[in-house]
Amino acid sequence: MTTFRKNALNRAYDRKPVIFDKVFNPSNIFGESVFTTEKMREYLSEEAYHSVVSAVDEGQGVERKIADQVASAMKAWAMTKGATHYTHWFQPLNGATAEKHDAFLMPVGEGRSIEKFEGTSLVQQEPDASSFPSGGIRNTFEARGYSAWDPSSPAFIIDDTLCIPTIFISYTGEALDYKTPLLKSTLCLDKAAVDVAQYFDKNISKVYATLGWEQEYFLVDESLFIARPDLMLAGRTLIGHESAKGQQLEDNYFGVIPQRVLEFMKELEYEAWRLGIPVKTRHNEVAPNQFELAPVYEEVNISNDHNQLIMIIMDKIARKHGFKAVFHEKPFMGINGSGKHNNWSMATNTGKNLLSPGKTPKTNLMFLTFFINIIRAVYEHADLLRAAIATAGNDHRLGANEAPPAIMSVFIGSQLTHIFNDIEKKVKKGKMSPDEKTDLKINIGKIPQIILDNTDRNRTSPFAFTGNKFEFRAVGSSDNCGAAMIALNTIVADSLKNFKKEVDLLIENGLDKDEAILNILRNYIIESRPVLFEGNGYGQEWVEEAKRRGLSVINNTPDALKAYISEKSINVLKDNNVLSEIEVIARYHIKLEKYYKKIQIEARVLGDIALNHIIPTAIQYQNLLISNVSGMKSILNTKEFDTCASVQIDMIREISERIRIIKTKVLQMIEERKNANATEDILIKSQLYCRNVLPFFEEIRSQVDKLEFLIDDERWTLVKYRELLFTK
Repeated sequence: MTTFRKNALNRAYDRKPVIFDKVFNPSNIFGESVFTTEKMREYLSEEAYHSVVSAVDEGQGVERKIADQVASAMKAWAMTKGATHYTHWFQPLNGATAEKHDAFLMPVGEGRSIEKFEGTSLVQQEPDASSFPSGGIRNTFEARGYSAWDPSSPAFIIDDTLCIPTIFISYTGEALDYKTPLLKSTLCLDKAAVDVAQYFDKNISKVYATLGWEQEYFLVDESLFIARPDLMLAGRTLIGHESAKGQQLEDNYFGVIPQRVLEFMKELEYEAWRLGIPVKTRHNEVAPNQFELAPVYEEVNISNDHNQLIMIIMDKIARKHGFKAVFHEKPFMGINGSGKHNNWSMATNTGKNLLSPGKTPKTNLMFLTFFINIIRAVYEHADLLRAAIATAGNDHRLGANEAPPAIMSVFIGSQLTHIFNDIEKKVKKGKMSPDEKTDLKINIGKIPQIILDNTDRNRTSPFAFTGNKFEFRAVGSSDNCGAAMIALNTIVADSLKNFKKEVDLLIENGLDKDEAILNILRNYIIESRPVLFEGNGYGQEWVEEAKRRGLSVINNTPDALKAYISEKSINVLKDNNVLSEIEVIARYHIKLEKYYKKIQIEARVLGDIALNHIIPTAIQYQNLLISNVSGMKSILNTKEFDTCASVQIDMIREISERIRIIKTKVLQMIEERKNANATEDILIKSQLYCRNVLPFFEEIRSQVDKLEFLIDDERWTLVKYRELLFTK
C-alpha cells in the first residue's frame, strides 16, 4: 500500500469521536442566536416593532427612520452576543451563499472609536457584482450591485458576525439571486390562493407557501476525502471499483447511528436550534455513510434560508469531527445518491393547511380545488419544473434506484384517483340534479378517511401527494431549494388565477358557485390525466408510456434547460411578475455555463488521475510481473514455464491493453474538450460536453476499475470504496 494511502487510512482508523458533551434543553436554546420577533419587541419601540411586522405581513419596505431604529436595536442585541461585525447574507446564482464582513467599529478621532450601525447599512449595501454569475445582465466592468434587507427573514449570528438576510439585484434592478424571485412567487401565490379560498371561507386573508426539506448527505473521513482528488475537486468519485459489500443487505437504513457520527449530529442540532432551524429528524440513509436531516416545515422563504444555512454549518461542524460532508447527488457508483425532498403545501392565516381535508363536503371541496389546481399546474408546466431541478449532478441521480425518473409525473394514490373518476363521471356541464349533488357530496365527505388509509408512497414518483402535502422528490441534494420553489409557487398561482376567471365566468352565466367550481375541476381532471401515474417509474415501459401520453422524457441538463426559454415558461414567470424575460434568459445561461464547467472540471480531474495515478501504478505492477516471469523463465524448462507463467503473462497482456485504451480514450477526451471549448455558443458548448465529452467518463472508468481489481492492493495509490464507505 502506498505511503500516502496508508497514512490516510491510519488517520481515519485511529480517529476517535470528538465528544459533544453540552447538556441543554432544545427549547431553552432555540433561536437564541436569532433576532426574533420576541427580541424585536424587547429592543424596538412600539412604533418600529409594528412597522416591521406590517412590512413582513404586507411585503412592503421599511421607512428610513424605522430602519435606523432597527439597525440600532440589532447592533445592541448582537453585541450582547459577542458580535463585532455584520454582513449582508445573500444567495447569488452560483449556488452558494455570499457574505462580506464589516466591523461595527467607527473611528471618531483622537485615537478613539465607537460601534456604529445605521439604517443605511442595514437596508442596502453595494457588493461587487462583477464576479457573481449574471447570465449577461452585467458586464464585468460594470461592477455595481445592491444587496437589500429582507425583513421577512430574521437576522442571526454566526461566530462573531451579525448576518442579515438580503436580496441581491443588479444596478439596473434585475434579480441576481434566488431570494428575490422566491419572494415574488410567494406574493403572487398568496394573492391567487386567497382569491380562490374566499369562495369557501371569507376569513382567509393570507396564504403562505410552506416547505419542509429533507437533506440527504454523505460523511467521509476528511483524511480519506483529501486522498481522493476526484472527491476533493469534483465532489464525486470519477473512478472506483464497487465494494463487495454496499447496500445490498439493506442493513444501513434506519440502523444504529455510529458514535462518531452521532456526536457530529448532536453538535449540528445544537447549532441549528440556536439559529432557529427546527431540525427534528436524523437517521441513517440507505447507503453506507449516508444520512438524512429533516426539519419541521416553515414558510418557504425562511425554510429555504435555513436549508442554505444548515449546509454551511454542517460543513463546518463535520470538519471539527474529522469528516467532510458531501452533498453531491451521486458521489459513489453502485449505491444510492442524495436528494433534497421538498415537502410543499399552503397554509392560511386561519391556521388551515389547504392540502388537508376537513370534516365537511364544503371544506373538502376547497381541498379538492387546490389539490386539482396543483396537478393541473404540474401538467401544464412539467418541463419548467424539470428545468428547475436540472444539474450535472442530478443527471447522474435521476432515474436510479433511489430517485424518481427524469419524467415529471404526479402520484395521488388509488383512492383519490377513484374520487377523480367519480367527479369526472357525475359532474355534468351546466346544472346537476339534486341526486347527483347529494351522491357526490357523500363521496367528497369521505376524503379524510380515504387519505388516512391511503398512506403508501410511490418512491419512484418525482411529485407525490403524501397526505397533507406534495413531496417534490426530484430536487438534488446540493441544489438551492429556491429554484424548484420559484417554479412551483408560480405555476400554481397561475393555475389558480385562471381557475378563478373560469369559475367567475360560469357564475356570471347563471351557474351555482359549487356547480361552477365542480365543472371547472372536472375539466382540469380530464385535461391533466396524462401526468397522473401510480406505477413503477423505473421501468422502461413507463418511458414508452410517458411518450405515448405526450410527456417529455429528458435525460440531460442542456436539453432540459431549453424549457426555461420556451414562450410558455417565460410568459408564466413574466405575467406573474416573478422574473422578467431578461432574468429568465440570464438564469438559462448561468445554468448552462455551470453545467459545462462542472463537466469540464471533471474531465480534467479524470485525465489527471488516469495519466498520473493509474497508468504509472499499472506500469509498476506490470514491471513486477515481468520480473517475475523473467525469473521463472530462467529456472524452469519450456514446458513448466508455459504452464506456470501463463497467468502472469495473461495479466501482463491485459494490463498493457487496458493502459493502451485508457491513454487513447483520455487523449480523445482532451481533443473533444478542446473542440467544445472552441465554440462561444453556450448551448452548443454544453451539448458538446454532454454528448461528446461525458461518454468518455464511463469508458475510461470501466478500464480503470478493472485495473483496480487486477493490480496488487499494496500498490494502488487511491483510497478504495470499501475504505471510503466503511470507515466511521
